[in-house]
Formats: sequence, C-alpha cells, structure tokens
Amino acid sequence: MGLMGDGGGLLNTRQRGEEPGPAGQEAMIVAELLPAPRSGGSATPDAVAADGVATTQALLSELPDEDTLAMREEAEIEARHRAAADAGDPGAMSALGTLLLRRGDLEGAEPYLRGAVRDGDRAAANNLALLLHQRGRADEAAGWWRIAAVAGSAPAAHALGRHLRERGDEPGAEYWLRQAAEAGHALGAYALADLLDHQRDTGAERWFRTAAEQGHREAAYRLARICSVRGQDAEAEQWFRQAAAKRHRRAALRLGTLLEERGETQEAERWYLTAARDGEARAACALGFLLRDAGDIDMAATWWRRAAQAGDGNAANALGALHAQEGETQTAERWYRTAMEAGDVNGAYNLGLLCAGNGRAVQAEQWYRKAAYAGHREAANAVAVLLLQRGDAAGAEPWFSKAAEAGSIDAAFNLGILHASRGEDAAARRWYEHAAAAGHAEAALQVAIFLQREGDHHGAERHLRCAAGGGSPEAAFRLGALLDGREEGPAEAGEEAGEWYERAARQGHRRAQVRLGMGAAKRGDVVEAAHWYRLAAEAGSRNGAFNLGLLLAKEGTEAEAALWWTRAAEAGHGRAALRMALLSARRGDLPAAQSWCARAIDCGPPEVAERAARLMAAVSHELTA
Repeated sequence: MGLMGDGGGLLNTRQRGEEPGPAGQEAMIVAELLPAPRSGGSATPDAVAADGVATTQALLSELPDEDTLAMREEAEIEARHRAAADAGDPGAMSALGTLLLRRGDLEGAEPYLRGAVRDGDRAAANNLALLLHQRGRADEAAGWWRIAAVAGSAPAAHALGRHLRERGDEPGAEYWLRQAAEAGHALGAYALADLLDHQRDTGAERWFRTAAEQGHREAAYRLARICSVRGQDAEAEQWFRQAAAKRHRRAALRLGTLLEERGETQEAERWYLTAARDGEARAACALGFLLRDAGDIDMAATWWRRAAQAGDGNAANALGALHAQEGETQTAERWYRTAMEAGDVNGAYNLGLLCAGNGRAVQAEQWYRKAAYAGHREAANAVAVLLLQRGDAAGAEPWFSKAAEAGSIDAAFNLGILHASRGEDAAARRWYEHAAAAGHAEAALQVAIFLQREGDHHGAERHLRCAAGGGSPEAAFRLGALLDGREEGPAEAGEEAGEWYERAARQGHRRAQVRLGMGAAKRGDVVEAAHWYRLAAEAGSRNGAFNLGLLLAKEGTEAEAALWWTRAAEAGHGRAALRMALLSARRGDLPAAQSWCARAIDCGPPEVAERAARLMAAVSHELTA
C-alpha cells in the first residue's frame, strides 16, 4: 500500500519492506512513499504565512549548513505547493497532501488529497486510501484503492488485493494482485505468489521468481527454499545469497548452514555473524558451535548466551553442557531449565543426565520421564534402562519399544538384548538388524554372530566389517579370526587379519592381545610377544598370564614365570595349575604339588586333568612312602 503520484498518475514504486501476508512473513511492508505531482501553479514563498517563515528561519539558523539548505529547500517547495493548492491547483493539492502524509500530518493532508481526487487525480486517490487505512477506515480506503486500481494504478491494485485477502476474499485478492504483478509491481508479484503458495498452486514459483528478479528479498528467500526442497542446491544458494546480501537474516542463516555442510566454515561464520547481529538467534547458536570447534570457547559462550536469552533452547543446552563439563552443576542446571522453558525437550533430558551423573537417580528418572512423555526418544530409552536395572523388564519393554519406534538406535539394540535374554532369538535378531541398519556397531556384531552360527560367513564378514569400523573391538577380533581361519586364500588375508587383531588389541581386547603375542612368539619376536602377553595378563587374561609364564620360563626367569602361572591357575587355568604342580614337585614341596594337582583336575580340560591325576597319585605315594 503506498503513496503514488505524478501529474499523469504514473506509478513510481519503491520497495520498503517485506510482505506480511497470512503466512507470517518476516516484516510488515512500509508504505511506498512516492514523489507527488509537481504543481503547475506560480505561487511564490511570499504566500507563506509570516509566522511560519519566521519559525522556519529560526530553526534553520540552528542547523549545520547542509541541513539548513535541505530544510530551506523543503520549506520553499511546501510553500509553493501550498500557495498553488490554496489557489485551486489539483496537482499542487496532490503534491501537498502527499508531503503532509509522508510527514505524518494526516489531519492536514486529507482535505488536500480529497480536493485533488475531486479533479480525477488517481495518485491522490491511492494516497487518500492509504491515509484512510492508517486512520482505521479500511472499507472507505478500499473504495478509493478500487478507483485508482481501475484507472491502472499497480500500487493501488496491490493494496486492494492485500485488503481483500485480509477480509478473506481470496478470489478478489488474486484478481487485483495479478493485475499489479502483471504490471511489473514487485510487491504485487510477491503478494500474488504468497497467496498462490497458500493455495498450494504451483504457479506461485513463477511470481516468486518475478519478484526476486526485481530484488524482493523475501521472494528470493522463498524461491531458494523451493529450489532447496527440489534438490537444486546451486540455484538455491544463488537466491539465498541474494536475499542474505539484502540483510535477510533467515537467508543468511540458511546460507551459513549450506556453507558449513560443505566445509567452508570461514564464509559460513561470516554469514552466521551477519544473521546473528540482525537478531537471528539460531544463527548466533550456530556461530557458537563453529567458534567452539575452532577452540574459541569464550566467544562461543558469548554467542550462545545471546541466543539463549533470545529464546533459543539449543544454545541454552550448549551453555548447560559447557558448565557441566567445568563441574559447575548449578549453573548447568539453570541453563538446562532455561532450555526447557524455551520449549526444548532436550533441556529436561539433559537435566536427567546431570542428575544421574551426580548420583541423584530419583530426580534423574523424573526428568527422563518428563522428556519421554514429551516425545524425547532417548529419554524414553533412559527410563527403560533404569527400569531394567531395577529388574522390571516388563515395565522397561514398552519404553524401549516407544523409543525404538521413534528412531532410537540404542533402544532398538536394547530391545534385542531384552528378547535375547528371554531366548526369543527371532525377535532379538529383528531388533538387532534394525539397529545395525542404522549404524549401531554392537548390533551389527550380534547380527554377525547369528550369521556365523548359520554358516553364512560372507554375510557375517560384511556385518563384522561394519561393526569393527564402528569401533567394536570384539568385532575386530572376530573379523581377524574369520580371515585367519580361511584354509585357502591370498596372503593379504593373513596380513589383514593381523591388522584387525592389532586394532582390537589396541582397544584393550585381551584375546586379540594373546593372539598377537602368539603370532610374535611364532616369528621368534620374544620382546613383542612378551609385550602383548603382559598387556593381556595385567588386564586379567588367564591365557595371557599362562603364555607369559611359558615365555619367561623359556628365557630362564622361572621365578617370575611362577608368579604368572599362579595368577592364571587361581583364575581357573588348568594347564597353569599343572605347571605349578610340576614346579612344586621338582622343588620338593609335595603338599603344594598335591594342592595344585587337585586344582588342575578341577579346572581341566580332560587331558590336563588326566595328567594331573597321575601326578597326584605319584605325589601321594611319595608322601605315604
């Protein structure tokens, strides 16, 4: 809706803002303030009232030179228009009315605009409508807009179309907005596009494009979103850039997101900063994460705080996590509550995590439940875990199911564990496969175990590779064993098996460490073998301790070997117990030898138990002789 005018009623549009529309656009449109017609009269400044001139001159004397000149010129123009208007010149009436309307003097502008309208000035009709609309007389304003629009005024057609849409008359609105759009009016094109988009009419894109090409920033943003949904990323970026360059903060945010996803973090940071300074809280939050990743925690916290204070729950959660890492639990809790109050359900979940980490299990469950009831899937999984830990499997299962169906990978895996514990292998496998398909490493391992039992080694290998690649040491060990166990194959398979063993071993997998120790011992590398055996033994591996003992005994350090054999035997290793029995017998400690024999018989395996029984019989005979 805007002022218009020049003697012939031609339009001179100027975009001042964004369309509001029912869809809730970024900003209300400001009136198009257009130059009014020039007066054809010949009035001079002498026609101005003496007291007005005196007042103006007093003001001018107090201003700097440039401002003085501008005000003097404006005063002279107004004086000429007023003189001509008072003499009955329609063009001057329109010009003076426009000037007063622009200044906000509605009372003074109205009679001059009405006078110009009586003489058929369509610019004055449009501007009178704007004045009436500002005074709350919308229906009367619509009448004048209709007159101006029928006479060919595109701004009036746009204003009338918007008025009709606000009144719910969409067919009428579409007609007049289309008149404005087809006349080349950028705001009319955008308003028409917005109406068609609301009606899900595919023709909206054409008019968004028309308005965007004329520099309408909201149209450029909306067009970019359409292109983005269609996967036309290059064109979407082009329009996001156009809108962002005109300080459209949401476009700057989206552009920053696109650039960050592409790894162009420096430019992304610049656009996030632009949007954040214009008040876009999500951009301030995103900027905080970029700064955190760059190591600037203090500045990240500054932007998170600004975003959180503007109502961004994600930023409040980030601040909570930052303070929680520093051990400042009270401050962390305050920010998590701020996030929750902002409508971010993660706030309640994070409060649950915070309480659980501080040993406040009851409060943790309360927060988990609050988040779970609000639809937070990981909170539902957490509630289920707490119930399962209390032995309430029946109560846990519905929560696991709710979380898994909402997309929680951990819950799907946990459901697999729950069904497996009941011997329900088919159901367990379904959930394991569901979690594995989403990238859960331990679930992929369980699927691989099922496949290995069925003899599907190809399928097992595929899942083991996924699990091992996802960080599962057990999967890495099993993959190494699978490759190592192939009777025939290229030498590279053996080398790859060693690589997977080593990956598992470096993650603390004891059987992989023993396997690497055995391989090194076979190659004659005693130092490396001792290294891996010792790591396994110190972590509690019976086989590692036994093999380390063998290695040490072979190297002549029998005393240390006995220490490791003792540890292995006490942990239930039969061969280590038999070694200790033989060692004790050689030393003449027959009671100890008899005790170790008994231990070896109990631990087995059968061949060890048989040898231990024979040794015990000999020791007993010696003791009774």
